[in-house]
Amino acid sequence: MENDDLVRLGVACPDSTAVIYCEANFGDIDGKTANGLVRHSDKYRVLSVIDSEKTGLDAGDVLDDAPNGIPICANLADAIAVAGKVPEFFIFGIAPTSGLLSTSERRVVLDAMERGMNVVSGLHEFLGDDPDLAAAAAAHGVTILDVRRPRGKKDLRTFSGRIAAVTCPRIAVLGTDCAIGKRTTATILVRQLKERGIKAVLVGTGQTSLIQGAAYGVALDATPSQFCAGEMEATVVEAFEREHPDVIIIEGQGALSHPAYLTSGFILRGSQPQGVILQHAPARRKRCDFPDMRMPTPAREINLIETFSDTHVIGLTINHEHMTGAEVTAAITLYELQLGIPTTDALTRSPDRLVDMVVRAFPELEPLPEPNRDMISASL
Repeated sequence: MENDDLVRLGVACPDSTAVIYCEANFGDIDGKTANGLVRHSDKYRVLSVIDSEKTGLDAGDVLDDAPNGIPICANLADAIAVAGKVPEFFIFGIAPTSGLLSTSERRVVLDAMERGMNVVSGLHEFLGDDPDLAAAAAAHGVTILDVRRPRGKKDLRTFSGRIAAVTCPRIAVLGTDCAIGKRTTATILVRQLKERGIKAVLVGTGQTSLIQGAAYGVALDATPSQFCAGEMEATVVEAFEREHPDVIIIEGQGALSHPAYLTSGFILRGSQPQGVILQHAPARRKRCDFPDMRMPTPAREINLIETFSDTHVIGLTINHEHMTGAEVTAAITLYELQLGIPTTDALTRSPDRLVDMVVRAFPELEPLPEPNRDMISASL
């Protein structure tokens, strides 16, 4: 099929155009889906972001103080005018705690479909199950993709023990809270490993990585708990058998210590990583969305992870929210002294530090220098 035919069926291609809706949330915690897509997408060419509170700004400037040419628009009509055409996909880029669509947001989704746009949603509420939204999609010849929708129950996998056949290192990027940058760090790490000549595969575990185009993934928080460990295991096994990677990086969810989220436990049980990279926000005092719940220290989270699972935390990565550059540097120095493990910030420090962190723990991953490879080939 040609790309145009696929788009008409609601299937995204690498150059499919998209606008991301993130009203009043872009750059904030609940805008994490939009934030992630602006930073990285293998599946969509993002034309603009909708957030009337930041109209006229550059999305890259808002996120990382580095312009990327993606404008922030006031509404869908403005986004279409700026693009000069109707984008092929409307992506709902907000991840509210409720996981539900508000009345005003519902009107925007209907407007997008009336304009001929396919809708992509990572909400817990499946928009395709809503009779009115489904009828609108059919009337306008567009599709609704609910990325969190799990496979049919008869197709869900339970844990089998097949993870033992995965012989390459598996590294999970976990955190001390939700919405703390685990996926961003995992994405940067995979990209940098590949640049170093190490074949790495990312296994996504949430809606944003699936929308970004992760080839292997499962929305764990929408999977019945009986099947979470099995779906995690099966996805890692699939990535190993099909890609034959040097290393598999698993995106984390929530935090093992967080009483509201159980997904970290399923990730540790299902993927059984030999190593963990822990993401922490030093300036975050309370867990997001839980103002009465104090953040754990990295030392406490590391102890919990290593007690709960047969693994080792090989490094700490920092989310620099509300921190100056000097404060990040001080935190890196402090944690390395306190914890005795490499520490870095994936966004403000060289990404090579992430790779060095992994190679330090798994030295067999370091590619041989070219002369050594030639010598080996000559001796065979």
